[in-house]
Amino acid sequence: MINFIFMLTHSDATVPNALEVLAELRDSGLEYVGFKDVGASTEQLKAVTEAAHEQGLEVMLEVVSTSAADERRSLEAAVEIGVDWVLGGTNPEMGTEILADAEVKYCPFPGTVVGHPSVLEGKIEEIAADTARLTSTPGIDGVDLLAYRHATANIQALVEAVVNASEGPVIAAGSVVDFDQVAMLEQAGAWGFTIGVAGQVRAVLDASATVDG
Repeated sequence: MINFIFMLTHSDATVPNALEVLAELRDSGLEYVGFKDVGASTEQLKAVTEAAHEQGLEVMLEVVSTSAADERRSLEAAVEIGVDWVLGGTNPEMGTEILADAEVKYCPFPGTVVGHPSVLEGKIEEIAADTARLTSTPGIDGVDLLAYRHATANIQALVEAVVNASEGPVIAAGSVVDFDQVAMLEQAGAWGFTIGVAGQVRAVLDASATVDG
């Protein structure tokens, strides 16, 4: 079964009522929740993380910073906030250094990622090769793949190549909007996928649980 990560985000920023949305998810069957380091303060995200942990959820922070200095601040904030996973970012050497002493799973972006909202560029074989390099690096657990934010690639071929190259979980992040996409990601071997607050949580949970059938 593919894993569903519900992002407390809209338009690549954490929603201002993240705590209220999180409270509505209690007893939904959700296991993973996430947010971006944009749109909320470190203090607010700490409160969201504590509430999510109280509900038994694992928490993911996705880094979407566009400069090395901002990415460093985001990674340092992730440690302070106390999340369980850090997704994204384009400076893995910095990430492994900052997260070295934290009990955090780290899944940076493979390939060439540009802009905000982030888009993925490069040939499939280049992205797969980068995935292999990243996931063979100590301190890196998997990758955060912007599969549906590549303008030209065959998405299924991209995901399959990255899954085959990866030594850890492949999370498909961004622009997953329908159940056919979820089914394809499951078939291609992705570990999980993210959807923001516009998604229907229970419907997506049901679909991700039954997509094999």
